[in-house]
Amino acid sequence: MSKAELLKSLEHAIVMGHLDAEDEGFDGTMEGTPGTVELVEEALEEGVEPQKILEVFGKAMERVGDLFESGEYFLPDMLASAECVGEAMDIIEPKLEAGRSSEKGKFLIATVEGDLHDIGKNIVATMLKGAGYQVQDLGIDVPADDILKSIEEFKPDFVGLSALLTTTMIEMEKVVKQIREKGYSDIKVLIGGAPTSEEFAEKIGADEYCRDVMDALNKLEEMKAAS
Repeated sequence: MSKAELLKSLEHAIVMGHLDAEDEGFDGTMEGTPGTVELVEEALEEGVEPQKILEVFGKAMERVGDLFESGEYFLPDMLASAECVGEAMDIIEPKLEAGRSSEKGKFLIATVEGDLHDIGKNIVATMLKGAGYQVQDLGIDVPADDILKSIEEFKPDFVGLSALLTTTMIEMEKVVKQIREKGYSDIKVLIGGAPTSEEFAEKIGADEYCRDVMDALNKLEEMKAAS
């Protein structure tokens, strides 16, 4: 199997919630075939760059999100695909040793209070580690006060805020407001998540809106080049 075919099979496995060879996938026919775990391991053995594999995670979960929104997938289906990505990221993480340094700066990331979604955030955090950033991931449902305390202790160059629910967007605004009120004018704030937009980022005083992981990486590089 070529590298391109491997990555295509990996994307399909994630979309189908096919974790490993013992798992039958959503359609009940995939038992005995390589699942997400085996395909990630094979891709690494074949010399596929971890960043390329992470891009596949993002594409696959975007497709899963579309299927969920259209009513074709339900919550258990989405969670099964998310589990595939979670297990796969455990395999990828040790390959991203560059992320333990701070050669490109420190990045603090969190899903804001009231929101329990973390797949997109996790992919961004893992990708940033691979790109050479020192990343502190505060997890999900993080109160504004905890984010501010971590900023004080970790002293990040960048803060990334994630939300997938329209109802939690107000928390993003609250966090950005507090960051600015504390005088952290030099910290660049990036936001992302399905309900967010460039207009919303501008409205709440965030520096950038990122539509996906590659957009986040590109905008970080642009900001660094401009500084």
